[in-house]
Amino acid sequence: MKHHIVILGAGYAGAVAAGRLARRLHPDDVDITLVNAEPDFVERIRMHQVAAGQELPRRPLHDILAGTGVTLRVARVAAVDVDRGTVSLTGPDDPATADELRYDTLVYALGSSWDDAGVPGVAAHAHHVASRPGALRLRERLASLAPGSHVVVAGGGLTGIEAVTEIAEAREDLDVALVTRGELGDWLSPKGRRHLRESLDRLGVTLHEHTDVERVGASEVVAGDVVVPADATVWCAGFGVQPVAAATSLTVSERGQIVVDETMRSVSHPDVYAVGDAALADGPRGNPLRMSCASAIPMAWQAADSIAARLTGGKLPSTSLAYIHQCISLGRHDGIVQMVTPDDQAKPAAPGGRLAARHKELICRYVAWAVTHPLPYPVRRRHVTGGSVPAGHVTGSVR
Repeated sequence: MKHHIVILGAGYAGAVAAGRLARRLHPDDVDITLVNAEPDFVERIRMHQVAAGQELPRRPLHDILAGTGVTLRVARVAAVDVDRGTVSLTGPDDPATADELRYDTLVYALGSSWDDAGVPGVAAHAHHVASRPGALRLRERLASLAPGSHVVVAGGGLTGIEAVTEIAEAREDLDVALVTRGELGDWLSPKGRRHLRESLDRLGVTLHEHTDVERVGASEVVAGDVVVPADATVWCAGFGVQPVAAATSLTVSERGQIVVDETMRSVSHPDVYAVGDAALADGPRGNPLRMSCASAIPMAWQAADSIAARLTGGKLPSTSLAYIHQCISLGRHDGIVQMVTPDDQAKPAAPGGRLAARHKELICRYVAWAVTHPLPYPVRRRHVTGGSVPAGHVTGSVR
């Protein structure tokens, strides 16, 4: 009987893991099933562009996976039973449609979504850019706003910065504000922070720093004594993982991420791997890898190569997951490339401007190409031997 690998989620991590496993393992010995709630691959790192009114090409997963031998199941994951080795599925639009998949190896890549952090009014009144449906709803709302209307983006991390600058650039007729709990860009170098502030000033974004949002209403954001008018609120103040893993006997973090070793293997269940935002993995100096596309793809490489090695009796990967830079878009014509240490601490260098924007765009295009071309060159698919290899130290680059 063939070894069945089930991959949950076809975001950056899940889609890359599926393609890499298809390149590594012989189809006579292995069946690979990729489960995703949508029929298309979604470029999540571009959702702020979708919200601002830009169109992205449709990328059907059936077309991407053609010729790989990977089977696509368009369904939602209702539950995972790690003791029985099963996944419960429902139809993408009909929860009453139920099915069950058995697996020998599971790759959990369900990712994350927006988190309202328990702030009153967020769920009822705020928009988000954590998914394509969310970005499309925000785009519709922004398109309906008259000149002079107020838009507030809550959250000063990478998502909030990219969303507020994209909206401000696309709609110069709107009054756009950014509310952030701490100091804007406090993780950046002085050069990076300076360029970021200059960009927000140039785009006319009103900045509210050291401001905790206490409530989101239909027409305002309330933060202590500060009431910011908001005809549309965009919530970028945090992400939370899907609750499926926390409902199992897997070892998970306080946030519900699956705790994994250096090969992306669950520390409690050796037949389960986790990648992307759904996993809690350590970087080269014990620092947790941040939830980002920059972490997700190297994690997917690591997991796929480790699975293939263990199934074929090969050598485990021995590269280190380390960061190189953070790329931030500030609209279509500006950006920052913040150089960082392997454990993601800012270095002094942070070039900004048009060249930085082009660099970020090239990275986005490369990532999309890597996902949509799972078999870019002749592959060497190895047969499953049934043997295993001991866990080893793992190391690569996270860009």
